[in-house]
Amino acid sequence: MFAKPSQEQIVLLITIALLVVFGLTLNGFASVSNLLNLLRSISILGVLGLGMGLIVISRGIDLSEVAIMAGSWAIALIEMQNGMAVFPAVLLALAIAVLIGVVNGVMVAFVEAPALFVTLAAGFVIYGLAFWIAPAWVVYAPKDAPGLMYLGAGRLFGVPVPILVFAVAAIAMHLFLSRTSIGRFIYAQGDNPEAARLTGIPLRPLIVLEHVLVALLAWIAGMVWVGTTGSMQMAITQGTMIFDVVLVVVIGGISLIGGRGSVFSVVVGCILIGTLLNAFTIMDVNSEVQNIIKGVVLLAAIVLDNWLHPRDEETARQGD
Repeated sequence: MFAKPSQEQIVLLITIALLVVFGLTLNGFASVSNLLNLLRSISILGVLGLGMGLIVISRGIDLSEVAIMAGSWAIALIEMQNGMAVFPAVLLALAIAVLIGVVNGVMVAFVEAPALFVTLAAGFVIYGLAFWIAPAWVVYAPKDAPGLMYLGAGRLFGVPVPILVFAVAAIAMHLFLSRTSIGRFIYAQGDNPEAARLTGIPLRPLIVLEHVLVALLAWIAGMVWVGTTGSMQMAITQGTMIFDVVLVVVIGGISLIGGRGSVFSVVVGCILIGTLLNAFTIMDVNSEVQNIIKGVVLLAAIVLDNWLHPRDEETARQGD
């Protein structure tokens, strides 16, 4: 009897099939420049997905991640326009992001408020405060800061730097989750929080750390965003980007139940969505149809996860 394939394997096979089909049917899709643009386009989404994947593995969620990215960098850029040097402004963005991560973690871990509502509310608060401090839909980066632009606009050996940032972040996250005791604690927490607590794992500090890591990755993604666009757009906090982040995590095989999935899940999810969006752009498919397709893909991923891991299996694994 054959074992069921993993969701990552199924998504990878679908992605390879789509790459072959689009490469044969769409002019310019298989060119090196287009494939590099495809990977570059998913780099920011991928970095954000690593943070979301980490928190979902722990059986949590953080819907404020995009707001952290936009709000911290909008304030930093407005301070640069007011005369602050680049390096202190970058550290200011980092401090704001980490502070928000700590507040989110404390609210979830010590106040014991549901992470879904804490981070959803935090997203609105961040948006309001950032827009109050930096009252502009778009805040532009100074033109005399080439170092700030490098992570988004630079190239290294012909490869766009955002791709390398995503690759380095993915490797670091893989090593953290698979080779450290804290990483194993995160999996144990997601698998069965009560059992993890009884074995002596300090869940409350761990939850705070998880939200801080999400904020740190949001800060890195924001730096790449600023380098790519030369600005930070506050409108993204009110858009569908956070749901795109959840989409690549879930479709890649990280279960919303927690305790299962890996960095590879985020990578294959990003590549699949990036492949679809790139092909849609070449075919000039409008954004409404793209959103419908992304919603269908998300529902299909949830059904696939349920088929691969039935509820009776989850009950046996985690306790009724």
